[in-house]
Amino acid sequence: MQSACSQRSKLPDVGTTIFTVIGQLSAEHQALNLSQGAPNFACQPQLVEAVAQAMRAGHNQYAPMSGVAALRAALADKVERLYGARYDADEEITVIASASEGLYSAISALVHPGDEVIYFEPAFDSYAPIVRLQGATPIAIKLSLQDLHIDWDEVAAAINSKTRMIIVNSPHNPTGSVFGEHDIERLTALTRNTDIVILSDEVYEHVVFDGDIHHSMARHPQLAERSVIVSSFGKTYHVTGWRVGYCMAPAALMDEIRKVHQFMVFSADTPMQYAFAEALGNPQSYLGLADFYQQKRDLLASALQDSRFELLPSRGSFFMLARFSGFSSESDNDFAVRLIREAKVATIPLSAFYSDGTDTGIIRLSFSKDNETLLEGARRLCQV
Repeated sequence: MQSACSQRSKLPDVGTTIFTVIGQLSAEHQALNLSQGAPNFACQPQLVEAVAQAMRAGHNQYAPMSGVAALRAALADKVERLYGARYDADEEITVIASASEGLYSAISALVHPGDEVIYFEPAFDSYAPIVRLQGATPIAIKLSLQDLHIDWDEVAAAINSKTRMIIVNSPHNPTGSVFGEHDIERLTALTRNTDIVILSDEVYEHVVFDGDIHHSMARHPQLAERSVIVSSFGKTYHVTGWRVGYCMAPAALMDEIRKVHQFMVFSADTPMQYAFAEALGNPQSYLGLADFYQQKRDLLASALQDSRFELLPSRGSFFMLARFSGFSSESDNDFAVRLIREAKVATIPLSAFYSDGTDTGIIRLSFSKDNETLLEGARRLCQV
């Protein structure tokens, strides 16, 4: 049907995401999926049963806008136990309809036309478009692809009177890097005595490897008082399709975020919230996640050791990067498409995570898959 209305796009250069494109191409060629950061294995059966019990108990109507009270209380206890910060369950914690909704609500609420928002590329693909939709300017700073570090001197040079927000993501998608003490020290120093808000995407907070700790903004008081923290139950409990997460911030910031949240979805799915509140009563349900995924990381890395790929270190998240530029001059997009068509393996080209499409000679692999899939995917990649 033709539209009778003329269109003026707010995002004229944004099309279908690479994840959809890769997904469609993979389905067409029946490729094995090492691309999507979504598990292909089931969650714990008791979690499904807890949702069913909540439904049978009649918890099928709107939850409170801020989230089910029992879940917010459980989150307050969990965060205090892990990071030493006590958030007020009534005023400073909001249950959100996915981490993506939390990111949008936070940016929409706190960023205004004319503001600038610093973020780091390669980056999750929603950050910059959300900023642009507010009439603000996203400022991309590129990570070093040699050691995956942030050049904090470059960040210092980018900060000015228009800088309203810095978006950080640790553990990082897509590189698998994590914040260390130096990152925390520089971020603290650069934002001290400013009105800069830190938006901290911590959806992989429980997936940090090799005995390292997760440097949540909640762990560092000077950062916590200016930070909005967004996390995800979907990533933690292997239920990305349930679309429930949580957001934490000082009350003054959260008050503004809730103003947007209430008009986007009002509240997250009710029965899932009751199930997550019950799950949090067992700390091992999230504390065992790092070992679980580290075994998968190590399995994939070991299975690829005889391949031609150069694997970059993954210190957290569901992902590792694989450099192919040592044996192919193809663009990463062309290489990823060829892998689907010829090797029957789906990956994501790293250029998809850059606003300018930077070609890196690197692809992203997801190891949030069952062991059989990881081993078969590695076998096929070793033949490339």
